[in-house]
Amino acid sequence: MRGRLASIGAEESLLSEGWNLILTEPGACAVPHDIPLSAQFIPAPVPGTVAAALEKAGLFDRENPEPLNTRDAWYLCRLFDAEPGDAILRFAGLATLCHVFLNGQEILFSESMFTAHEIPVTLSGGDELALCFRALGPRLSEPGPRARWRPQMITPAGLKNFRTTLLGHMPGWCPDIHAVGPWRPISMVRRHPVSMDNVSIRAVLEESGVGRLSVSLHSNAEDPAMLLRCGGMEQPFEKVGDSHYSAILKLSDIEAWWPHTHGAPRLYEPTLVSDGLEYPLGRTGFRRIDIDRGADGDDFALLVNGERIFCRGAVWTTADIARLPGGRADYEPFLRLAAAAGMNMIRIGGTMAYETPDFFALCDELGLLVWQDFMFANFDYPRNDKAFL
Repeated sequence: MRGRLASIGAEESLLSEGWNLILTEPGACAVPHDIPLSAQFIPAPVPGTVAAALEKAGLFDRENPEPLNTRDAWYLCRLFDAEPGDAILRFAGLATLCHVFLNGQEILFSESMFTAHEIPVTLSGGDELALCFRALGPRLSEPGPRARWRPQMITPAGLKNFRTTLLGHMPGWCPDIHAVGPWRPISMVRRHPVSMDNVSIRAVLEESGVGRLSVSLHSNAEDPAMLLRCGGMEQPFEKVGDSHYSAILKLSDIEAWWPHTHGAPRLYEPTLVSDGLEYPLGRTGFRRIDIDRGADGDDFALLVNGERIFCRGAVWTTADIARLPGGRADYEPFLRLAAAAGMNMIRIGGTMAYETPDFFALCDELGLLVWQDFMFANFDYPRNDKAFL
């Protein structure tokens, strides 16, 4: 199993309170200052969507949804509690064409619902953060690169030009509720003078039955004393490059992670110890995944820890198509039902949306394998777009 952490030891605070939503006509307001004082301000949850905010205010009926991609959606928040100084604004997901302003100055333009951003800023105190989600509907009729084929399930065809979920755009298959807004958390990060970043974790079960845990990271500390602990054993980190450190811990007496239909989904809790302080690295399991092509090379079967697994499960859509939530409490009822029904695999299809670490942590705990598609199913890849590639 693999994992990646953005940083360790930094102070991260969610910017989830005090947001208001204002809907305007497309292009009517270029900057936050253009928003008329007479505009209707609607309290908005963040992370959340326009649909969720309007539904909570009694202005949206998910059983008879109105288009949500025909107007610009502004999210405004005053950062009253933020201390002046340097910080990083972290945006985990913005759906979809989004301009971000800090004190009236644009600091980010995002064109992908699936891209996270970290923007260094200098706060002065009482700063205003504004997000403008431009109406996607009028853009869908714009010409783009010619496609080799046109998916019949998805309308309109212009969606192929934008990196957004197809939920809400598949008539007859799901409600026409469009994904608009800061659907993943917004947070403010204050880094410590000494930081540990780009933490990468990999746990592998070797054929001999030995568990191999590899952790690498970057640290700007001078000669840091770091240990990796797991399963009652520990291993010092070694410097392998400029500010780059790595540790490999081998665990001989390990219990493998299994799909719950074939065994126990055993998980371990690795810990990083740096200068005497302990930093949990989440939970991980040790397993081995292989593909069995059969004697003639034309077969396809999944081997987990050397055992052939018959995968049975379902395609995951979302816990709530209006809210697109990402919390453990939203996922847990559905995933527990899936495990209780005898499923051992969940597929996140390429027409849906990526889920949060809480989703995968629950699947790990419940012994559910996850088949993860790239969010671009049924469309041509824009091979001439260097930024996309």
